[in-house]
Amino acid sequence: MISPGASLPRLSRRALVAGLGAAWAAAPARAVAPPDLALRAVWQDFRARFLLPEGRIIDTGNQGVSHSEGQGWALLCAERCGDRASFDLLLAWTRGLLRRPGDHLHAWRHVPGAAQTVSDRNNATDGDVFIAAALLLAARRWDEPAYAAAGTAIARDILRLLLRHVGGRTVLLPGAGGFEEQEHVVLNLSYYAFPALRLLARAVPDPAWLRLVADGVGLLRGAGFGRWDLPPDWLTLWRADGVASLPSRWPPRFSYDAVRVPLYLAWAGLQEEAPVQRVLRFWAERTHPYLPAWADLETDRISPYPANGGVAVLRQWLQARAGGGAFQMESVRLSRQDDYYGSMIKILVLIAESELS
Repeated sequence: MISPGASLPRLSRRALVAGLGAAWAAAPARAVAPPDLALRAVWQDFRARFLLPEGRIIDTGNQGVSHSEGQGWALLCAERCGDRASFDLLLAWTRGLLRRPGDHLHAWRHVPGAAQTVSDRNNATDGDVFIAAALLLAARRWDEPAYAAAGTAIARDILRLLLRHVGGRTVLLPGAGGFEEQEHVVLNLSYYAFPALRLLARAVPDPAWLRLVADGVGLLRGAGFGRWDLPPDWLTLWRADGVASLPSRWPPRFSYDAVRVPLYLAWAGLQEEAPVQRVLRFWAERTHPYLPAWADLETDRISPYPANGGVAVLRQWLQARAGGGAFQMESVRLSRQDDYYGSMIKILVLIAESELS
């Protein structure tokens, strides 16, 4: 267990890369596959409920705002489903409303009805990672060089503006501003979207990508807190000695962000990694009266309400992946209770399963 104030285990970068095997660095490029029928059906339902005519995805659990994260995920969904009309609609709104001046990144949030709908021009790195990945995939699917150029430009700016060397590790900043202090940086572990980062690394070859991924996996292996050794949504990493601790600016929780840590690891073929196994053990805890939405990593208290349907589907998928069992994509549907985020988690699981099957 790594508790607040403890040093993360030190592994050589060579050992980390060897531990990854060839699963990440040398995995073959994704083929342009025909859309999966189960995925397409769920995407059509999602599109009808959460995609507005102007091209923005509404976060129904957060007062109808839109995020670069949601735009990036939806662009990926549209590409994986061969839905070019929705892809171009999403892309036009994203570029027109969220594109930052001076680089190729995107502002993280749009607030409808506000006097200034995009008042904070800071980016959210995971949004940019997925926007770039979707563009690079779309360039192959529809033989569109302009998509490839746009995705490559975003990847270059992620490499240029968002990677840092901290405490002996190459890390990914959550945004271009606001996460670096003199003595430490704050990281969001769910932004390490390994399958999408692989696409960016192919578009902009640079050894920094492999360092980022190897160090990111090492970081995740060690960043376990509380009774269940769970990854936190946010992590403080100290510059001087690489010590990790729970942050003071955010609740010390395994919650809505960190549920994506096992998703992205398993999607990259790394379902045997310790963070995935720890999360599965937490979700399998028999003393829980329901599947918890979050756990407090200081008090070990769980949420007083259950997780959304997306997390339930994610658990089923991870259990199947870890145990070698079958996962029935056709059984996944959106329910009336699913908000934007729970619905998107279901779709991302379907995308991951379709690519790994």
